[in-house]
Amino acid sequence: MDKFLIRGGKPLHGTVTISGAKNSALPCLAATLLSPKTVTLHNVPYVRDLITQRRLLEDLGAETLLLHKHTHKITASDIELFEAPYELVKTMRASVLALGPLLGRFGKAKVSLPGGCAIGTRPIDLHLRAFEKLGAEVSLESGDVVATAPKGRLQGADLEFKMVTVTGTENVMMAAVLADGTTTLRNAAREPEIEDLAELLNKMGAKIEGAGTSTITIEGVEELGEAEHSIIPDRIETGTFLVAAAITNGELTIENCQPKHLEAVINKLREAGVEIEQIDDTTLHAKCSKDGLRAVDVITQPHPKFPTDMQAQYMALMTQAEGTSVVVETIFENRFMHVAEMQRMGADIEIEGNTATIKGKKNLTGAKVLASDLRASASLVLAGLAATGETLIDRVYHIDRGYETIVKKISSIGGDITRIKESIAMSAENGE
Repeated sequence: MDKFLIRGGKPLHGTVTISGAKNSALPCLAATLLSPKTVTLHNVPYVRDLITQRRLLEDLGAETLLLHKHTHKITASDIELFEAPYELVKTMRASVLALGPLLGRFGKAKVSLPGGCAIGTRPIDLHLRAFEKLGAEVSLESGDVVATAPKGRLQGADLEFKMVTVTGTENVMMAAVLADGTTTLRNAAREPEIEDLAELLNKMGAKIEGAGTSTITIEGVEELGEAEHSIIPDRIETGTFLVAAAITNGELTIENCQPKHLEAVINKLREAGVEIEQIDDTTLHAKCSKDGLRAVDVITQPHPKFPTDMQAQYMALMTQAEGTSVVVETIFENRFMHVAEMQRMGADIEIEGNTATIKGKKNLTGAKVLASDLRASASLVLAGLAATGETLIDRVYHIDRGYETIVKKISSIGGDITRIKESIAMSAENGE
């Protein structure tokens, strides 16, 4: 199991190029199951979750061709299996996104029920209720969700999600594009990744309006065809490097990003003393102000408000801010698992329920820490870069799920970070 060894205290300087968005590429890959024709996707990030998703498509019978590691050419003409097995779903919850496309195109699907994860339970009952409103019969059999459309095709319906769900919006939207009649999704998620998926589906021949708003209208079509599409840049990776510039008192130019996709993050960071200049539509420049960082409260909320996926990184930044800040997590019930690890590094953070109180301007020192999930991993990397001494981060396979070549990127801008293998790490810890 790989680890990261970080020698902190060095300001980051230079240019970083943002990769494609993992959370957009995952549903877009799943969407290729909706058509027997070839779909070509560009700017696909080369990360663990996408490798798993591609394997799922291949297991189902799709032909996947990598023109190079960021361009996938997928043809799902000979689907022979309609099941996403537990072995894949347990490693990546986004495998459940196969349910909507399989049900929509073939009228049947079987997907292993995803369990909880390190940041809390994320039940898919909202997906299943929506499928039932579209005319599907849904049952649970030995840990699997089994869904069938008795008439062979789903029927359009007017439905409203009880709570905002990103994967639920994506899953139901994909199922509805091949349903008979018109489907209206109310209280839909508004994330940029939803808009990106809708753009791909429309290129394939779907008729979707309103993606990016809380009401999405889908007019069902008979079939979908071929398409070519480029995945949007990763807004969370962008936000992570904005924080990296400030927390190390460095200065970074961030290219191939979409500033409009993270306005809430940019505004909050500016309020906290991070100087962020938008050079053009796809380039940002960031550095810490001469006056230093200020403690500023934040509440995580669905897009377009401050995203939960930036909460841990923001908390790392607040440990270096002057004053006391409060972070309230409203999306996931267990997303403060990074706090205990930051405390090992000297952070002064208190947790009460879904609220964290951070007393800032604390000198962090390197320590051995454990990553619990993807964004917690990123926050510990940031804390390690700001700390004095050496930080050893275990279980970095989490960060490999969503950040492409993060060691190479950080090293290229002056960070002292090394990926080491388990055997080497054990020798180092034993003083050998």
